[in-house]
Amino acid sequence: MYVYYEEDGDIKAGTILADNDASVHLESQHGKRAKVKAAHILLRYPAPAPAAAMEGARKLGEELDPDFLWEVAGETEFGFNDLAREYYGHEPSAPEAGAVLLKLHESPIFFYKKGKGRYKAAPADALAAAKAALERKAREAAQKAEWVAQLVNGQLPEPFHHQVFHLLHKPDKNALEFKALTEACAQSGLTPVLLLDKCGAIPSSHEYHLQAFLLEHFPKGVGFPELHAPPPPPDLPQGDAPAFSIDDAATTEIDDAFSVIFRADGSVRVGIHIAAPALGITPDSELDRVAATRLSTVYMPGGKITMLPENLVERYTLAENRDCAALSLYVEVGPDYAIRDLQTQADVIRIAANLRHETLEPLFNEETIGAGGPDYPFRRELEWLWGFACHLEAARGKADQVQRLDYVFKVEDERVQIVPRVRGNPIDKLVSEMMILANSRWGRLLAETEVTGIYRAQSQGKVRMTLKPAPHEGLGVEHYAWSTSPLRRYVDLINQRQILAAVRGETPAYAGNDPMLFAHVRDFELAYDAYAEFQRRMERYWCLRWLQQEGRHEMDATVWRENLVRFDGMPLIAKLTGAPALNPGERVRLAVGGIDLLDVELACQFVARLEA
Repeated sequence: MYVYYEEDGDIKAGTILADNDASVHLESQHGKRAKVKAAHILLRYPAPAPAAAMEGARKLGEELDPDFLWEVAGETEFGFNDLAREYYGHEPSAPEAGAVLLKLHESPIFFYKKGKGRYKAAPADALAAAKAALERKAREAAQKAEWVAQLVNGQLPEPFHHQVFHLLHKPDKNALEFKALTEACAQSGLTPVLLLDKCGAIPSSHEYHLQAFLLEHFPKGVGFPELHAPPPPPDLPQGDAPAFSIDDAATTEIDDAFSVIFRADGSVRVGIHIAAPALGITPDSELDRVAATRLSTVYMPGGKITMLPENLVERYTLAENRDCAALSLYVEVGPDYAIRDLQTQADVIRIAANLRHETLEPLFNEETIGAGGPDYPFRRELEWLWGFACHLEAARGKADQVQRLDYVFKVEDERVQIVPRVRGNPIDKLVSEMMILANSRWGRLLAETEVTGIYRAQSQGKVRMTLKPAPHEGLGVEHYAWSTSPLRRYVDLINQRQILAAVRGETPAYAGNDPMLFAHVRDFELAYDAYAEFQRRMERYWCLRWLQQEGRHEMDATVWRENLVRFDGMPLIAKLTGAPALNPGERVRLAVGGIDLLDVELACQFVARLEA
C-alpha cells in the first residue's frame, strides 16, 4: 500500500512498511524511512509506486488551471479528493488525486488550507487583491532586474538620480531601489558607495560627506522656516564705555566684547559684555524651538550652519558702530589685579570696533606687548587685559601652560589652505580668561541664588554636563556654566535666561526638576558631540585634499604612539606601515599614497628616520 502524506510543509509519496493506529512507518519515494503520524496521511492508494505517482501528478498538474478549480470549488470547505472526483468525473486515480492536491497546495491565494487535505476557496475580493499583489511583485521583479543590470554595467537608472545620497546614507530598506542596489553590489563585489561612484552618481566627495551629515541631523534641510521677529529688547540702561570684540574674520555671531575704564587710583573696571538673545527669545516660542532643535552652530572648513536665523543673529550680534543689548559682567579690579567687586546687569553697550585676529595678531603679540612701537586701536586696554589674564590664569593654577599649534582651514573654489596658528597666544589667552571668568562667576551666581543652571564639570579627567554645581578641575574653578556663546550654543541661551532671572529677582524659566531641562541637556550633549565629530572628519578630509592639491608624495611627521604619526603642518594622524620599532616623539619621513576621499583614508609607508 502507498500513501500521500504531508511532512515539513511538503506533499510527499511513500510506501507503508508498518501501519499502526497512531502512526505509520514509511519509506519515501527517495528511500528515506520515517515515522509519520496517522493524521498526516492524506490518501492511501494501491498503485502506482510513489515515484511514478508523483511524476504523474506533476505532469497532470501542469494542465490544471487554478482559476477554473476555484470556480468549481464553491464556497464551502472541501477535501482535495472530492474536488478531484468532481473535476475528472470519476473516481480519481492516484496521479489524478495527487495532481489536484499539489495544485491546491501550490495555490494559497486561491485556496485557504483548513486542515490536512482540506481547503476552502478564497473570497472573490481577497483573490482579486492577491492577484494584483502578485502582478505588482512580478512587475517589481522585472524592474529590479533591469536596474541591477544597469548598475552592474556602470549606468545609473533614472529614478536613482534624485535619491543617491538617501540610498547611501539613510536608505528605505523596503524600497525597490535599495533592493536593486544591494543585489547589484552582491553581483559586482563593490560597496554601495563605490558602485554608485562608478556610475557617476556622486558629484563630489565633499558633497558625499556633507549630505551624510545633513541627512542624519538636518533631514528637513538647513533653511529656516518663516518666523515672527522677536519683540525688541526692553528699555535698558546705557553703558558708559566703548567696547570692542576680538574674533576671526569669518565670525558673524559675535557673542562677546570687552570694555575697560582706567581710574585715577590705578584701579580698573572691566566690562565683559555678552550678546543677549534671551531678552527676546522666550521659552517655547517659535525661535526657541528652532534653537532647541539645532542646539549649536555647526562648524566645518569653508562653512557653517548657524543655530539661529541670519536675521536674528544680525539683531543680536555685537556688531561695531552699533548700540547692542548685552548681559554684562562688570569687574572692579585693583592695581594688583585683585578682584574687588562684581556686578551683573543687562544694558546697552556701544560697540566701537570688531577687532579681527588677522589684523590684530601682528600688532598685539608677546614681542610687541610693552615694547613700544606704533599705536593701534585699544592698545592700552588690550595690554592691560593681557596682564589681568595672566594673573587670572596663575590664580587658577594654570600658568606657564605649553602653547600648542592649532590650524585654520580656508577653503575657496575647492582649494584649501591650512594655516598653522599658535594656540595660547596673547589674543587667545585674553579672550579665554575673560570667558572663564564670566562663566565661573555666573555659575557661582546661579549656585548662590539657588537658580538652576547647566554646569560644565570635570572630575578625574571626565567632563560632563550637570544641573548641580560642581568644580571643573581642568580649569581650576569651583563653578563653570557655559553662558558666553548664546548665539551659538543653546545651553548658553538657557543659562542666560536663568542668570537674568537671578539678577532681577524673577522666577526663572526652568526649575531644577523640569523634565524639559533634562531633555535639553541630553539632546545638547548628543548634538554637540556629533557636530564636533563631523568637524574633525571634514578637517581630515581637507587634509587629504591638500595632499592631492599640492602633489605631496612624501611628508615629515612625528611618531605619536605605536604606529600612529602626526603630520607636520596639519592636524592629520595616520597609521604608518613598514616601519621599524619607533618611540613616541621620533621624527620620520613617510611616503603618501592610496588616498581615498570617500573613506577619508590614506596609506603611509615608512621611508626614513629624521634627526631629532
